[in-house]
Amino acid sequence: MPESRTHRGKRTIKLTVAIIPATSTTPAQDPVVFMEGGPGGDAIGAIPFLIDSGVNRDRDLIVMTQRGGPYSQPYLTCPEIDRFNAAAVGLPYDAPSTGRLLVRAAKECRDRLTADGVRLSDYNTTENAADFADLRKALGITQWNVYGYSYGTDLALTYLRRHPEGIRTVAIDSVVPPQIVSLPWAWDSAQEGINAIFAACEAQPSCKARYPDLPRTLTEQVRRLEANPLTLTVPPPGGGDPVKVVLDGGTLVNLLVANGSALPAVDVPAALDELARGNPERLARVQAGGATLPAIPQALGLTHSVVCSEWAPGYSESDLLDAGRRAFPGWPDTVLAHAPQLPFQYDLCRVWNVPDRTAIQRVATFSDVPTLIITGTFDAKTGASWGPYAGRTLPRSTAVLIPGIGHFVVPQSPCAQSVLASFLARPTAPDTGCVAGLTPKPFTITPEPEST
Repeated sequence: MPESRTHRGKRTIKLTVAIIPATSTTPAQDPVVFMEGGPGGDAIGAIPFLIDSGVNRDRDLIVMTQRGGPYSQPYLTCPEIDRFNAAAVGLPYDAPSTGRLLVRAAKECRDRLTADGVRLSDYNTTENAADFADLRKALGITQWNVYGYSYGTDLALTYLRRHPEGIRTVAIDSVVPPQIVSLPWAWDSAQEGINAIFAACEAQPSCKARYPDLPRTLTEQVRRLEANPLTLTVPPPGGGDPVKVVLDGGTLVNLLVANGSALPAVDVPAALDELARGNPERLARVQAGGATLPAIPQALGLTHSVVCSEWAPGYSESDLLDAGRRAFPGWPDTVLAHAPQLPFQYDLCRVWNVPDRTAIQRVATFSDVPTLIITGTFDAKTGASWGPYAGRTLPRSTAVLIPGIGHFVVPQSPCAQSVLASFLARPTAPDTGCVAGLTPKPFTITPEPEST
């Protein structure tokens, strides 16, 4: 691919494409193309999850790395930031000194990449979408189906808006609407996902009895840890040498927003209760997992090029703080001043120095292409309500809400897998019947400590 379609030059980039054959002996002729999240995630690494979810049951599955992503050339890794992130588990999350270290690491990465000739301004969603449009033509595919998750939904909706030719259907999972995504938006999603976990506990009698008033418990613990951070030395979840970790209010919030395999949503009430009773071990061990450098690093050069050109501009630090105060009144401003999972992002973007692209990118997609919108109630990264929000300009869309599931719904939900398969077979009339009977899994209930 050309590195830039607007500044025609000789520099080209290489993207890896994998085609996974359909398991059916009589597959449909319109394949599924997958768009990875991140930005900068590992599309090739997602293939086992997609196969296990049956995405290639009746159709070939096409997976392409995004420009700058893992297995592409150039691969825009930032080992400087990866090393900072590994060390940061032992630093206060939102201390100015921590921010200065992050910004310094980002500047070192940016300087190295640009010295290598990389035009960071060309690593954006517009060019990403054009890459997929060119891929369809290169493979000689008349029609295909698009499936994206997380940032891949931002990309899929951009692709649908700018290159509608040859798109039979679009499925978006854990939705990032391009017209609204911003740093303040992250607080809305965090509030929705965390509150959904608490409401589900309230709806289960045993959880409600054992862990009453979780919103108050969380607020108390965020305030307590922010005022008096805890320093512990604990082994990481996968074992190995003990790691020094710091738990402050910002760390706690980040762990809840990132909820995944290390801290499943079903364990959140128990973890908060343990913390309130003076046992932070469970949360500290989850935090210690971040001290391990990733085997396949996220392409942070792509991440920050997208975030700093498309998500951060147009809003100020005070807008971000106001959004945090609305979402979680009573929490310390030092916590609320940072977008969950993107601390010190405005400071970082000042040194990353890519042009504002919001006029091109922060645009709603209007389309009659049949679209399936899948969201999970426990998703604190991309709140569930943003799926139907994106669907307001997609008149032939079907929105399904999967209770008790967090980010990246399809691999976690057999029902969502069934709905996706039905949608691909009958785009305007998918069978969503399995959704009605779903309820969140039972929460982990730990024995109440005996009073002394």
